[in-house]
Amino acid sequence: DHVLASGRNVKVLVLDTEVYSNTGGQASKATPLGAVAKFAASGKAVRKKDLGMLAMAYGNIYVAQIAMGANDAQTIKAIAEAEAYDGPALIIAYSPCIAHGIDMVQSLKQSKLAVDSTYWPLYRFDPRLRAAGKNPLQLDSGPAKIAFKDYANNEQRYRVLSQSHPEHADALMKMAQEAVNEHWKRYEELAKA
Repeated sequence: DHVLASGRNVKVLVLDTEVYSNTGGQASKATPLGAVAKFAASGKAVRKKDLGMLAMAYGNIYVAQIAMGANDAQTIKAIAEAEAYDGPALIIAYSPCIAHGIDMVQSLKQSKLAVDSTYWPLYRFDPRLRAAGKNPLQLDSGPAKIAFKDYANNEQRYRVLSQSHPEHADALMKMAQEAVNEHWKRYEELAKA
C-alpha cells in the first residue's frame, strides 16, 4: 500500500492464493467467506479484503484483476497496460494453490469457474481514461453463469465444513453467495457510472 501510494512508477503483481501461503495456509484478510483455513477451522465468517478497490480509491493507480484460464486475452492486455502506465500499477491474479484442496492440474478450469460465478470479476482500472472523459473502470467479465457453490464445491476448503458441520456450512455458503452478489453489483455499478 505504501509503495503504491508513493506515486512512483512501480509495478506490483499479487498472486492471490487467499491464504498466508508461506506459513502453511493460514487464514488471512484475503481468505474468502466460508473457506476453511488454519485459524479458521469453522469457516471464515467475514468477507475477504478487496485489495483492488482499496488501490482504486487512490485514483492514480492502474489496477487490474486477472485469472489465467478465464480470459487469456484480458490477462495479456492488463499486463501490457500496467507496464505502459507511467505510475504505480497493481495486478491481482487469481492463484489457486494446494491449500484450496484441488488437483492443481485443474487450476485453470477452477479459475474460469471463479470468474463464471462472479466471485472473481475481471477488470481493468486505468486512470488515463478519466482524462479522455471515459470511465477508468472497465469490467471484462460478465454476469454470473453459475452459482458460487458450483465454483466453491470443487475445493476442499469449502467442502470440508459441509462434511463435519453441514448446517453451518450451508449458512456460510448462503452468506458467501450474498457477498458475491453484492460485490459484483458494486463493480457493475461503478463500471456503468
